[in-house]
Amino acid sequence: MSTFPTSRTEIAGVSVAELARRFDTPVFVYDAAVIARRLTDLVAFDHVRYAQKACSNLAILDLLRRQGALVDAVSAFEMRRALAAGYQIDGCPPPIVYTADIFDAESLDLCVDRSIHVNCGSTDMIEQFGGRAAGREITLRINPGFGHGHNRKTNTGGKQSKHGIWHEQLADCLELAARHRLIVSGLHMHIGSGADLEHLREVCSAMERVAMEVGDSVHSISTGGGLPVPYREGDDRVDLNAYYMLWDDTRKRLESQFGHPVRLETEPGRYLVAESGFLIAEIRAVKRQADNVFYLLDAGFNNLARPIIYGAYHPMSIVPSDGDMNRPEQDVIVGGPLCESGDIFTQEEGGYVVTRRLPEAAVGEFLVVECAGAYGFVMGSNYNSRPLAAEVLIHDGRAHLIRARETFEDLIRGEVIPECST
Repeated sequence: MSTFPTSRTEIAGVSVAELARRFDTPVFVYDAAVIARRLTDLVAFDHVRYAQKACSNLAILDLLRRQGALVDAVSAFEMRRALAAGYQIDGCPPPIVYTADIFDAESLDLCVDRSIHVNCGSTDMIEQFGGRAAGREITLRINPGFGHGHNRKTNTGGKQSKHGIWHEQLADCLELAARHRLIVSGLHMHIGSGADLEHLREVCSAMERVAMEVGDSVHSISTGGGLPVPYREGDDRVDLNAYYMLWDDTRKRLESQFGHPVRLETEPGRYLVAESGFLIAEIRAVKRQADNVFYLLDAGFNNLARPIIYGAYHPMSIVPSDGDMNRPEQDVIVGGPLCESGDIFTQEEGGYVVTRRLPEAAVGEFLVVECAGAYGFVMGSNYNSRPLAAEVLIHDGRAHLIRARETFEDLIRGEVIPECST
């Protein structure tokens, strides 16, 4: 069962106050040891392919690359990020895979010119890639007709999802691939977040049916991502052994049918980085309005958008300036600085504002939003012309700046006032 403190003074052995002093606030801080530990959790799988959309800083990609993780990219610039972080192109399995439902012009050029493996999520991708790269291997991402997610916005399967090739179109896709002499060497089936084992049995059965229809050209299957992490007090950790065993049994049956080994990949994003991340913010106002107490921070949904998008819950802790870890607690609403009513960290899906039980705190003290390593910085924005936060990686007890805070000059770079005649 997970437990989260409501007071803290350190992150990975480094003083929060010192981190704030050195790097200012708001700032994202990542604990490298947690990322390494989560990667080790998945050692039973043949390969772990990091879904970099969760947290794509070059230092995080480099850390995972050096520890043996492969990488998934969902855009042209994510492919370029992977290359910049030291990932190579050649290898079996391919170090970089492009997974998407479309090609834009640059992503297609990169995949063709740099021989980056493609995981096709639409018939149009097969047509466009096959027209320029006949004879190559591809993977198909299949939508089995159902999905699963902790939120309707994280459900990536079923008839209302844009993702993947609809299972009833598989025969047409195989014919199209054959016409372009493309070899379907892998299958991918990611239908959303969560790891309900009864639901997972359906996914494994669907994968097996699809693989049998494709035939023995299949040499790899991917579980996709979506592995959950605990965000709330008392949440259980996912049973990784049971999760692996279901997929391994599926793999073994396919190996028996095909007469050759089948690689088993998993593709986590959130699972590897969420628990490593902390967003440190300074409390800039403590407001009492009717029966409510507000802690207003210098960080808002421009820094961490998950609460406003999904109603996502994040554990929080206060950093007491006097070191008192036993302050009285009170129910508070935690919000940010934006000129926007929805700029509230303590809200549920649908925008319903709720309170959180936190220690009493004062202006100038720090609040830490925890489990913020996934879909934090990467979903940030410049709303209200606020700069993107700095990012820091703690490795072996030392804090390293891995992204400088955005400056005003960075913010307006590329903007041009045209010369207009009067």
